[in-house]
Amino acid sequence: MKTGIVELKLAPEDNRRLANLCGVLDENLRQIEAAFDVTIARRGVTFRVNGDAAQAEKGAQAVEHFYNRAHDALSLDDIQLGLVELTRGRADDEDAGPRLRTRRAELRARTPGQADYIENILSHDISFGIGPAGTGKTYLAVACAVDALEREQVKRLILTRPAVEAGERLGFLPGDLTQKVDPYLRPLYDALYDLMGFDKVTRLIERHAIEVAPLAFMRGRTLNHAFIILDEAQNTTPEQMQMFLTRIGFGARAVVTGDPTQVDLPKHVKSGLLDAVDTLANVRGIGFTHFGSEDVVRHPLIGRIVDAYAAKRALREK
Repeated sequence: MKTGIVELKLAPEDNRRLANLCGVLDENLRQIEAAFDVTIARRGVTFRVNGDAAQAEKGAQAVEHFYNRAHDALSLDDIQLGLVELTRGRADDEDAGPRLRTRRAELRARTPGQADYIENILSHDISFGIGPAGTGKTYLAVACAVDALEREQVKRLILTRPAVEAGERLGFLPGDLTQKVDPYLRPLYDALYDLMGFDKVTRLIERHAIEVAPLAFMRGRTLNHAFIILDEAQNTTPEQMQMFLTRIGFGARAVVTGDPTQVDLPKHVKSGLLDAVDTLANVRGIGFTHFGSEDVVRHPLIGRIVDAYAAKRALREK
C-alpha cells in the first residue's frame, strides 16, 4: 500500500465556513477520516491528509467539497449523507431522479440503488425492496406513499408488518389491542411523523386516511385506491405473503420491503419474502430492487458491518 500526503489550502479564506466544515471539536473531520481511513491535520485553512495515496486524495476532495457547502452549519447527518454520495459518485447529481412531495424538501435518492427503487415504485403496481438495514427501504417506501397521497393519486395509506419478535420473548404486553401492536409498528409511525408531521398524521389517522396495522388484519380485505406497504416482509410465511399480495384492488399500489438476513421465523419455516422472490421473479408488472452495502445511508460503519456478516455467511455456506 502506497502512502501519501495531500496538502490543500482552502479558498476563499472564511473563518465561519471553516468552523462549519470542522464542526464542534472537529467532529466533522473525524467522520471524513473514518470514511476514507486517513488522518487530517490542519492549521488555519491549510489541511494535510495522510493515508493510502488514493484514499488521501479522496479525503482531500471531500474536505474541499464540504468547505464549498459550509455556508451554513453542517450537521453529522449532512456529513454522513454527503460522504455516501461522494463515495457513490452522486455528489454533483443533486437534480437527478424524481422528487417526492413531502415536508422534507431535500428528500431524494442518495445512491443508484435508491434511485432505481423509487423508479420501480413509481412505475410498478407491486414492487419489492430487498436488502440490508440502513438502505432506506422503508423510509423511501413511506415517502413514495406520502407523495402519492399528497398528489391525490390514492385515497389512503395502509402500512403493515408482521408482529414477530426479533429473537426475543417480550411476554405479556398490557393495554388494549392498539397498545399491544404499536411497538411492532413504531418504525412506520416514525417515518410518517418525519415526513408529514405529528399533527397531520394524527388527523389523517382519525379520518382513516392512514391505517397502520399488523399483517393479520389484512386477511379478507380488498384494498382499492390505496398505497400499501408491507414492511419486515422477511418475517412473513409464504401463505401470509400470498394473502397480502392478493389484497391489492383497483387503483392500488403495493411495496414490500425486507432483509433476508434478519429472518426471525422458526428455523423450519421458509420466509415468505424469499419464496416470493423465487415465485414472482418472472411475473410481468412486478419490480425488484436488490440493495447492497454500497446503498447504506446511515453511519459509514453500517456498510462495513453488513459486509463483515456477509463474508462470514459466505464462509459458512462453503
